[in-house]
Amino acid sequence: MAATARHNAEVTEPRWLDPQEQQAWQGFVKITRLLFARLDHELTNRSGLSHSDYVVLVVLSTRSDRKMRMGTLAELTGESRSRLSHHIARMEESGWVRREDDRTDRRGSVAVLTDAGFATLEEAAPGHVEDVRHHLFDHLSRAEVQMLATLTTKVNTALEQSPGGRRA
Repeated sequence: MAATARHNAEVTEPRWLDPQEQQAWQGFVKITRLLFARLDHELTNRSGLSHSDYVVLVVLSTRSDRKMRMGTLAELTGESRSRLSHHIARMEESGWVRREDDRTDRRGSVAVLTDAGFATLEEAAPGHVEDVRHHLFDHLSRAEVQMLATLTTKVNTALEQSPGGRRA
């Protein structure tokens, strides 16, 4: 009964952000929006890749066979399966990836990083990494980088373990 009363109180009475939390939240929203917009713009201008394309290529490149089940790829890139399917179709048109039937499960398919896609990634990576360094890490001390790593790991772990999270 007490748990129900507490749950009802949580539902009806929002836990508003205090001024410091509000400042941190608004800053987080702004930095992620601006940073990803800037990185996407620079990556597209330099290599023709969107940031989402780059992420797919990076994830596939980490596999020795450069292949991954579409469901796993969706999970690791943070895209829904439906959105990833459309995304992969566009990337196939560019010759960066191809789809193959999954030999272990005929109901599924795998995305395969092509040689052209790998070459595109190799060409784009140095400039992209320099952009990330320039727009983010050059403004932080080593201690701040460590704090950022600690904070992102902590929040990502909580999100992944919560209902609707990747591990739930």
